[in-house]
Amino acid sequence: MLRLPGGRFVVVDYKTNFLGPAVADYSHERMAEAMLHSHYPLQALLYGVVLHRYLRWRLPGYDPGTHLGGVLYLFVRGMAGPDTPDAGGSPAGVLSWQPPAALLVALSDLLAGTAGEVAA
Repeated sequence: MLRLPGGRFVVVDYKTNFLGPAVADYSHERMAEAMLHSHYPLQALLYGVVLHRYLRWRLPGYDPGTHLGGVLYLFVRGMAGPDTPDAGGSPAGVLSWQPPAALLVALSDLLAGTAGEVAA
């Protein structure tokens, strides 16, 4: 977990997938393909639920829409330190995804068996 400037929290997951020998092989498209192939979006949703539950428990004034910032997947083989080239708006080897906060809250409720319950 990482807290970003502005108060959003993100899950950071390091991946060692081999997508090719060059940093350029770790483009957004190639990383997204690897994510889908390995079912990482499901993993990201579960990690997001965990982050939601943790922040709900530990952060006073927690608001999912304000505080949930998504997931960063860092493909370490595609990162070259300070010299990592930009790959269309983000550094090569970095893939971000921000599932809707409402989806994470609903999935958390579903997994807890409380989906559809009205708070008293």
